[in-house]
Amino acid sequence: MSLPPVECIYITEEILRQCKNANSNFSFSSSVPMLRFLYELCWTMVRGELPFHKCKAVLDAVEFTKRVSEDELASCFADIVTQMAQDLTMAREHRIHLIKLAKWLVESSLVPLRLFQERSEEEFLSEAEMIKINASDLKRKEVRVNTRRLYQQTNFKLLREESEGYAKLVTLLCCGSEDSTQNSSTARIGIIKSLIGHFDLDPNRVFDIVLECYELQPDNNAFLQLIPIFPKPHASQILGFKFQFYQRVEVNTPTPFGFYRLTALLVKEDFIDLDSIYAHLLPKDDEAFEHYNGFSAKWLGEVNKIGKINLAAIGKDLMEDEKQGDVRIDLFAALDMENEAVAKRSPELENSQTLGLLTGFLSVDDWYHAHILFDRLSPLNPVAHVRICKGLFRLIEKSISSAYDIVRQTHLQSFVSTLGPGTDNMDTRGSTVSNSFIDLPKKLFQMLATVGPQLYRDTLLLQKVCRVLRSYYLSALELVANADGALNGETVASGDRNPHLHLKEASSRIEETLGACLLPSL
Repeated sequence: MSLPPVECIYITEEILRQCKNANSNFSFSSSVPMLRFLYELCWTMVRGELPFHKCKAVLDAVEFTKRVSEDELASCFADIVTQMAQDLTMAREHRIHLIKLAKWLVESSLVPLRLFQERSEEEFLSEAEMIKINASDLKRKEVRVNTRRLYQQTNFKLLREESEGYAKLVTLLCCGSEDSTQNSSTARIGIIKSLIGHFDLDPNRVFDIVLECYELQPDNNAFLQLIPIFPKPHASQILGFKFQFYQRVEVNTPTPFGFYRLTALLVKEDFIDLDSIYAHLLPKDDEAFEHYNGFSAKWLGEVNKIGKINLAAIGKDLMEDEKQGDVRIDLFAALDMENEAVAKRSPELENSQTLGLLTGFLSVDDWYHAHILFDRLSPLNPVAHVRICKGLFRLIEKSISSAYDIVRQTHLQSFVSTLGPGTDNMDTRGSTVSNSFIDLPKKLFQMLATVGPQLYRDTLLLQKVCRVLRSYYLSALELVANADGALNGETVASGDRNPHLHLKEASSRIEETLGACLLPSL
């Protein structure tokens, strides 16, 4: 059976005659489109009307409508030959010409061998001797590679699994937790993979067991080296299923705090994305905001009733009960009402998984993601919860610990120097911050702005913050005062920064903190 006739627009009989007559000066009258021209050229050579070695002469004589690189030319040749090889009705002699054409294109370096191996069928590659194995062997190898890389089995028959494999897995995870060296972690990873393969265990279930053991041993950082062996997207899905389990009506147990801490730690270590796990949490933000608005409206109405006097009321008993100037009754009523409101909001922290995740971030010292949740849940006023407030206090105290140690040490030194003879108290007061440069991180002011007036709950921390901020400002002033003089210990310790810009930044930060946090807390 012959090839179907192809209407050649550019490879005409005149062009073929000139090529066969060895006319090296022939050329095309106008530029031609590349793809159509190559298609006609390949069919002409497959039908045997043009020798292969004349192909380069034709390509040198033609001018394409668009500028074509060698890579684009090779890619088009490979696509055309690959498509022609899929024609099952092609005559045997034409098929032989096609195979010889493919070989010649590779030998003449017009088309890299890699392109044919990527795009052609196994049978054609075997016939063209472009592969070293049989077509059937190549197909089987391709199936194995695709199965391993692309078509991984995600569903497992749990009935065929053996409990011995899981027992060995749990024993491995619970023993030797103190040894967290690189060699021991590598050996443990190898054993886990061997257990999965030998006992045909479900990898997702194995991952779930690893997470549960890590939840029960939160201080064992060796588990962090085991998590990367599992697919990253599976972590958020497994944790999401766990969150959904605790959301069921029949499950009366609230989500444990250890699970929040585990999730926060995985987010902090960049094993999972915050948004991917946040989508599984309840209640949704809109529902939580609506519920809190109703709660706030109710208690604001109760607060507004404090101290109200009914002017229409008359009676001797009513006048005797009212004592002029006794305003402590309203103050005590407000305090009692605040305690009652805090107590009534405590179940909200147990039932809200978003607030629980926030406590988890605070427990693992992850202020970056905690700040994101504070901004996202700001309509709920999360710092009103005592547990969240204490977690934020701990982060604040940790942030100012190094600066407070400097302030305390400097104060003690100045106090000792005042006991010496001939020392002026004014000089010692001015030198309390001259020994060390004090700089505070940006996240500290973010924490103070977030905690707001709730800082009154910890008076000791409030005093520490005030002392550190005072020394921070005095240190900035001293840095500016010494800027025009010779370089000394303070300027070197402060780094290569502009003292005036540093003072301006310190002033704006302290003013914002005073208005949002310190003054309302006093």
